[in-house]
Amino acid sequence: MSKEENLECSFCGRKKAETDLLIAGVDAHICDKCIEQAHGIVEEEVSEANSSSLSKDLTLRKPLQIKEFLDQYIIGQTETKRAMAVAVYNHYKRLLQTKEDENEVEIEKSNIVLVGETGTGKTLVAKTIAKMLNVPFAIVDATVLTQAGYVGEDVESILSKLLQAADYDVEKAQRGIIFIDEIDKIARKGDNPSITRDVSGEGVQQALLKLLEGTVVNVAPKGGRKHPEQKFIEVDTKEILFIAGGAFSGVERLISKRLNMQAVGYSASISEDKIDEENLLQYIIPSDLKAFGLIPEIIGRLPVLSYMNPLDATTLRAILTEPKNAIIKQYEKLFIMDEVVFTIEEGALNYIVEKALEYKLGARGLRSLCEAIFTDAMFELPSSDEKELNVTKEYAEAKLTNTTLKKLRAAS
Repeated sequence: MSKEENLECSFCGRKKAETDLLIAGVDAHICDKCIEQAHGIVEEEVSEANSSSLSKDLTLRKPLQIKEFLDQYIIGQTETKRAMAVAVYNHYKRLLQTKEDENEVEIEKSNIVLVGETGTGKTLVAKTIAKMLNVPFAIVDATVLTQAGYVGEDVESILSKLLQAADYDVEKAQRGIIFIDEIDKIARKGDNPSITRDVSGEGVQQALLKLLEGTVVNVAPKGGRKHPEQKFIEVDTKEILFIAGGAFSGVERLISKRLNMQAVGYSASISEDKIDEENLLQYIIPSDLKAFGLIPEIIGRLPVLSYMNPLDATTLRAILTEPKNAIIKQYEKLFIMDEVVFTIEEGALNYIVEKALEYKLGARGLRSLCEAIFTDAMFELPSSDEKELNVTKEYAEAKLTNTTLKKLRAAS
């Protein structure tokens, strides 16, 4: 018997004649069957390691804890915080499902759509949730998206931003959150058929469908058209949570029309329930989004619908001082760094709120107003011997001239 025929697998002991392939190492041999078995074990181990690292990295909290965390950063908006807390909790429970669980009942995604005026905190809610969960977060603007093949950004570029936020770690990116801002700007332009294609409206909505539902997409890591030579990265969107936000300006008219129509006839009149005409957004339902111009398919893929209340004087006043990262707390911190004791009187705070309401500047406007009031002090105090700044209503009025207010209004 030749020496070659005596060779056997060092793992299972099969002779060379009993194997299809016997690979030689330095002092040992391995057959094709043992290679297949070892490959299966490695794949299983890697999959388990990824799943346990997901459990380890993901800071999952119960809905009540999620809402309590949001309360530290966001004033009011109780209904939205509750809806978001439940949707996010269910989504990440879905991520922690084992394969055995999936064979029994597969939990579907709870993508979210937020409706609210500009400056009411839609982006802030999404950002805060991503911060709490310790997952990659990307904000994309729907207004720059067009249907594939036209000038503008392709829908796939949304995922490029998430990949960048995850430092190109695909596993991490695949459980991230994407906030699609200005979703209302891709509404259908009208029901009448047109000769020209609606490539930045309905076309984008059609392109988003598969992305929202879950599909494997070839993503250009540096963005699509500028680097055609780059290698594509495969990203599965099945586990990515999409939150869409938009002002939906004018949707109140559609809600009002629907409520008035429902109040006519033999059915129980809606007038029995008092309608708050100052905040019609709280009565929004999916059919209002359809009437506004979102296609039914996309509404179906954004099953959680919530609204943001408009900001009144009480809420704006609380936003200035109460949240963990409140605007006034930020200025206090900035002045402390220059060893300046900063105080602001109640009258000055109320004056800032009054101007924000008068000029319809919203929560973003509060920051602009504060900047206009404190800029002179922030410029002069670091170089002076004065180590105290007390902002009174008179001081705020002096700094906020009519010209400054007109500029702020134009910029908002």
